[in-house]
Amino acid sequence: MAKTSTDSRVLPDADRLIRRRHRRMLLDHLARYGVGVGGVGVIIAITLIFFYLTLVVLPLFKPADMAEVAQYPRPGDATSETLLLSMEEQAEIALRLDRSGKVVFFDVHDGRVLQRHALDVPPDVQITAFAQMEPGAKVLALGLSDGAVLVVKPEYEVSYPDDRRLISPKLTYPLGEEPIALDPAGEPIRVLAVQHSEEGITLVAATDAQLLVSTFESEESLFDDEVSYEQSGASLDLPPHDVRQLLLDGEQRLLYAVTADGKVHAYDVSDKEDPRWLESVQLARGEKLGQVRFQTGTISLLVPTTDGVVTQWFPVRDANNDIHLRKIRRFELGNAPMILAPEHARKAFVAADAQGRVTLVHTTAERIVLQQQVGQQGFVQAAISPRADKLLLETGDGSIHVLDVENKHPEISWSSLWGKVWYENYPEPAYIWQSSSASNDFEPKFSLTPLSFGTLKAAFYAMLLAMPLAILGAIFTAYFMAPKLRQTVKPTIEIMEALPTVILGFLAGLWLAPFLEAHLPGVFSLLVILPLGILLFAFMWTRLPGSLRHRIPEGWQPLLLVPAVLLLSWFAIAVSPLLETTLFDGNMPLWLHERLGIDFDQRNSIVVGLAMGFAVIPTIFSIAEDAIFNVPRHLTTGSLALGATPWQTFTRVVLLTASPGIFSAVMIGLGRAVGETMIVLMATGNTPVMDFSIFQGMRTLSANIAVEMPESEVGSTHYRVLFLAALVLFAFTFVFNTLAELVRQRLRRKYSSL
Repeated sequence: MAKTSTDSRVLPDADRLIRRRHRRMLLDHLARYGVGVGGVGVIIAITLIFFYLTLVVLPLFKPADMAEVAQYPRPGDATSETLLLSMEEQAEIALRLDRSGKVVFFDVHDGRVLQRHALDVPPDVQITAFAQMEPGAKVLALGLSDGAVLVVKPEYEVSYPDDRRLISPKLTYPLGEEPIALDPAGEPIRVLAVQHSEEGITLVAATDAQLLVSTFESEESLFDDEVSYEQSGASLDLPPHDVRQLLLDGEQRLLYAVTADGKVHAYDVSDKEDPRWLESVQLARGEKLGQVRFQTGTISLLVPTTDGVVTQWFPVRDANNDIHLRKIRRFELGNAPMILAPEHARKAFVAADAQGRVTLVHTTAERIVLQQQVGQQGFVQAAISPRADKLLLETGDGSIHVLDVENKHPEISWSSLWGKVWYENYPEPAYIWQSSSASNDFEPKFSLTPLSFGTLKAAFYAMLLAMPLAILGAIFTAYFMAPKLRQTVKPTIEIMEALPTVILGFLAGLWLAPFLEAHLPGVFSLLVILPLGILLFAFMWTRLPGSLRHRIPEGWQPLLLVPAVLLLSWFAIAVSPLLETTLFDGNMPLWLHERLGIDFDQRNSIVVGLAMGFAVIPTIFSIAEDAIFNVPRHLTTGSLALGATPWQTFTRVVLLTASPGIFSAVMIGLGRAVGETMIVLMATGNTPVMDFSIFQGMRTLSANIAVEMPESEVGSTHYRVLFLAALVLFAFTFVFNTLAELVRQRLRRKYSSL
């Protein structure tokens, strides 16, 4: 009976243990599956992020497309030569001006004539010259055989009757409906140029005898909205060969005269009463020049030749700060003469040649975007709409071809994103990020190279500070520090990771940066004083009597360094003014600039390195400390039992075993530094420069996205390039993490046998 009683007491306990084991197994299975589902979910989320970024970026590299949508006879007088084709912004109404002085507004889609105008050209007077304001034909000028000039301005009024858009074209005459006598001698105007601005209108005309420069300054009445013009001007000697073209830039400062011998003669006409010659440059040798055109912005000249080549020229300053016209780019588009139509808002142009071929070119991206055969007839006139989505072409037989153009991002190419680009008004090719400007003629610059450089530069200086402090601190904390002290130090450092980076950036930008500038010699002297002082303190500690040294328990000695470090730091900062006065003439930043040619930016790489390093230290420290502390105890005890010292045990056993975890800590810290946003945003000048100097700032990919994404237009090139920057940042972290995992696995396999 006693045995039975004992069995009855044991069986329930066994059942309870079995149930507990089953419950534990169930929880283990749930945990395993939960972790697996979470891991798969993370992979799916990262994959979706990658595909979304790619989806937004892909349109940047979508090829251009062009399709003919209509063809009809040229409107108006079909027997008269066309001087100009142009379109208004909506590409619904076009203008045709012919040699007889007739202007026709017509429907772009079907050629239906909407309005006809006959310009007031006197009888027995012929139109001998024609010029249009670049870009966009906003103002037209007609030179006459009696030495007069007629200035015409097409305008388009937009209204919405019955909620439908109505565009009403009209002609206005800024200088009056009567032609203005430009040449007192009445010589025919052979070549003409015109530019219009808020200050007035400038006309430049060439007769057989001279170059005439006339300015009509606008004066607005105080009592009404009427504008009057006051004329002034001067004359210039003609170049030695016949003038074929005149081009006047948008600021009405530079005049280019293209002559029959293939040269261009540059004049400074900023003082209209005293123009002066600047230089003469050979544009082409042996090839006959076509019609030279201004690129939008009226800085670059687009020079076509009869062999199908277009070159780009613009003024460049030399070492003496003198401006000279230089050939920058060359595009081989075929082997036939061509006409050019520059785009209104981008550094691009359309070339239509005598063999019926149409080519879209973007100059800054240095790429031929599209080349397509449109017909068999050669083209004599071309016009592109202000939005670059419609193209009008006139063939030699008098027919008009209408083409739809799909070309949203021509400025993006491998060279424009990652290579040096020679931009207008720059002395040489450079890596530039500058996405916006107040000027409509501004050319966006989307080089990702300075942003990627800034990202790596910020991460480098942050890791330069964080790696030694975090890893050495983790080594001492995990292996040499007293357990009770470790229980305080480790959580304290890990709590630092919870500090918002925006607070660190705020403190770095508003307090640390001015402090470092004011105590720059002290900060650098700290790099020498602090390690030497600690070594001296350690040496003095070893010379103290053993009875005194042994009063400090093993592993608690670091607490004695705290007052020493504080005292040495105070001393370095205290002697900073004396060092600056003695060695750097009282101002170290100014001394660096004047003596060494090193520019100093208050929010520089030192500030970023200190602030980001402070943010990265807890990450590296926590993971590295866990890796070292979790080395199996039997390895260390076995090594010590065999006679190895604690330091030998650490370097030959513990460090090798923990190396995969330490490497992972470093790579995770690097990933944190690469992706950091707020500290870089607030602690640097956000200048996208490529300078490795510690005294210069930078702009990183993440900070650039944070700054410019709210201002970018959805779907624009700027918007998609920012997403491309995010994709590059994503690729950076992916590559770093992948390499880190490969190295970690290799280290684990190598030292797993210890």
